[in-house]
Amino acid sequence: MRKEIWFGLSMLIGIVIALFALMPAPADMTNGHVGLLMLALVVVAIMLGFPTAFTLMGMGVLFAWYAFHSRDPNQAIQLTLDLMVQRAYSVMANDVLISIPLFVFMGYLVERANLIEKLFKSLHIAMARVPGSLAVATIVTCAIFATATGIVGAVVTLMGLLALPAMLKAGYSTQLSAGAITAGGCLGILIPPSVLLIVYGATAGVSVVKLYAGALFPGVMLAVLYVGYVMLVAKLKPSAAPPLTAEERSVALPPFAQAITASRRTMAVPGLAAALAQAAPAPAGASKRTLMQQLFIALLPALAFAAFMGVSYGIVTKPAAPPSELVEMGSAQDLSSSGSDAGGLAEPPPEGGLEEPPANNDLAEPPGTEAPQPASDTATGTAGAAAGPGSSAATPPAGAATARNGAAATAAAPADAPQPKPAPAGYWIALGIGTVALLLFYAYFSFARLEILKMLMGSLFPLAFMILAVLGSIVFGFATPTEAAAMGALGGMVLAVAYRRFNIGMLRESAHLTAKTSAMVCWLFVGSSIFSAAFALLGGQELINSWVLGMDLTPVQFMLLAQVIIFLLGWPLEWTEIIVIFMPIFIPLLGHFNIDPLFFGLLVAMNLQTAFLSPPVAMSAFYLKGVAPPHVTLNQIFLGMLPFMAIQVLGVFLLYMFPAIGLWLPGVLYN
Repeated sequence: MRKEIWFGLSMLIGIVIALFALMPAPADMTNGHVGLLMLALVVVAIMLGFPTAFTLMGMGVLFAWYAFHSRDPNQAIQLTLDLMVQRAYSVMANDVLISIPLFVFMGYLVERANLIEKLFKSLHIAMARVPGSLAVATIVTCAIFATATGIVGAVVTLMGLLALPAMLKAGYSTQLSAGAITAGGCLGILIPPSVLLIVYGATAGVSVVKLYAGALFPGVMLAVLYVGYVMLVAKLKPSAAPPLTAEERSVALPPFAQAITASRRTMAVPGLAAALAQAAPAPAGASKRTLMQQLFIALLPALAFAAFMGVSYGIVTKPAAPPSELVEMGSAQDLSSSGSDAGGLAEPPPEGGLEEPPANNDLAEPPGTEAPQPASDTATGTAGAAAGPGSSAATPPAGAATARNGAAATAAAPADAPQPKPAPAGYWIALGIGTVALLLFYAYFSFARLEILKMLMGSLFPLAFMILAVLGSIVFGFATPTEAAAMGALGGMVLAVAYRRFNIGMLRESAHLTAKTSAMVCWLFVGSSIFSAAFALLGGQELINSWVLGMDLTPVQFMLLAQVIIFLLGWPLEWTEIIVIFMPIFIPLLGHFNIDPLFFGLLVAMNLQTAFLSPPVAMSAFYLKGVAPPHVTLNQIFLGMLPFMAIQVLGVFLLYMFPAIGLWLPGVLYN
């Protein structure tokens, strides 16, 4: 019998023994103990291979009927059916879940467009001089592709087919190669748009937008730590990651580039400019249009930098918004009126003070039997009549004062217009550093690097632009996750068309896999909702709360206990099962320990990523073993995963010690 089967059976036996040892005698069991028994039986059933969603649903319905029957046997069946309908409807009415099929559809389209092969090859050549370039390119490709798909199995499988043979052929150690692929593939759990974060947000009631913003920097931090480890191993132990040969680093140049290089113009921009300026025919028969296109591509980094700095200048020098014209009641105002002090509100005159003085050319009733006055004297006569006894005849009418004030304000408007702010010193420092870096870049920008740039433009930049557009629209509030997912799905379809991979068969297969995955997630949510309701009806949640609170733990101790439990659960269970079954148990306890659910979710996501790399039940290892050459053993894959798992534990520690890594960006954008 295989080792994995022995391990699984031993875990099952351990759970059953723990049940008999910890549970009280049947006569002393309460409904809360029955709830804990239900929880343990679900874990055992899932480990035996029963479908998770229907196991949760069946257990939930059975134990919910038991809970209702213990209270009112006559209404037990009716209440159980009502619970099923209400829980299923509440889950299906959750708008957050709409984004899951759209993101999954985007991932399957990108996967079947075969973009990952071109991406890996271009990054491999672009990073040829970096220590451990193949492993570094593998991790970067996995991070980018994981961002586009979020499906661990797909990323690990594809990179196992592409990168593992290339690294083994180049002389890389099997352990380092396997570790780079499995660790890079698991980044899709954390880096948005992650389906795990959507499921956690819907379960815990946390904003998915904030979760995406918070998970961005921890995911990048992990990728950087992986790359740093690979480069360190390549430097300290070159035999584990030998550098590429000159032949492997070479890039084939087109004929016109070879002709220009032969004339001792090795740099791309000066060579293309000189070829365009000369009156003789273009080198190697290239047309002037071709040379101009190549020069435009070569200048794209400079044009992009100039556009970015120009937009940034407009943002940092934008004038402050003018003060609102709404003035708080009772504050100083310019209320010019007859016989009153400037500013403040005055009582109206006792006689006739409530009459509105008519403006010029207005129709007014003549006072008393007085004969009509000429048009030229209307304003003066009206003002004198409205003043009433005891008022000064020289006081100007309110309408005239208002007109004068409006004219003065109009005349002063241009002088009071908001002026642009001066750019801060940080902007000029960034501009100077960027300009120097750009000059150094073009000083070594050869025709070979131009070809590499063209390769990246054909593989990395379109995918990166789509990912940044999707994530940027979510993080900066331009679109909801559902709207951004819809645009991402459309972008994946456009990319497949642009790379000439789109066909009806591909669309049908992607739609079928999306429907299959989405149905699994939705049924899982329905089963989890019914299971959680039954668990609460039995009093299991109250029993666990009383037990945890009775331990008198500090927030640090509770956090450690929760993360250890989640890490251990990551061995036999998938992340979906952990989120939908056990998060409803932990979430109600967070308020007692003053723990932010957003921060807790980021720690859980990174912890579950660690569980994917922890032997002996690391799912990513089995994904890789399924496509690896026969001589690559499971033990070698496990040994290669251990250093990366230690790096992930370090990442969890860093995130816990420095919460700003995950909470800074949501705080800046949404608080």
